[in-house]
Amino acid sequence: MTGHRPRPTSNGMKKIVIVIVIVMVFVAGYYFVWPYFDVIERNDSLPEPVPPFVKKEIVDGVMEEMVIGEEGEPSGLGPYTIVATPGHPASGIVRIFDTESGYVVRYEDYETINGPDLHVYLSKTLDAKEYIDLGPLKATKGNINYEVPLEVTDIGEYGYVLTWCKPFNVLFNYAEVK
Repeated sequence: MTGHRPRPTSNGMKKIVIVIVIVMVFVAGYYFVWPYFDVIERNDSLPEPVPPFVKKEIVDGVMEEMVIGEEGEPSGLGPYTIVATPGHPASGIVRIFDTESGYVVRYEDYETINGPDLHVYLSKTLDAKEYIDLGPLKATKGNINYEVPLEVTDIGEYGYVLTWCKPFNVLFNYAEVK
């Protein structure tokens, strides 16, 4: 008999289904569980401070001088608390520093889970419709600095710092910086 193939037995089909289920469970387990164990630690130093300068102002007809900033202490905005989203635990704070070379967004005592292609955004909204991509997430734990591009001259336009999963278009965590 040519052209006739034997049909798989019921036992053969069960084995194929079992193998497929095992592979699917392994892939799902890897995707959902592995990020909890994939910890990348980093400890960037504080940004270099902007040198202090003297602000002159006339108050009640008298010229007053005020020193803005202190030597050796970076001045910054914050701290702003990091807020986790469902399924993506996170903790820590965000601070924004004005340095001689531009703004720096800094995650401090940061901890989150890893994920596929996570990026840090400086965003006008939580849904990342208008944002500046500060680059890939450098670490899931520690103190991490991100330089803001020089074309951002008014940091106040951006109300959020987001940790964003690009492939799935999902917010992992955020800090409101208003």
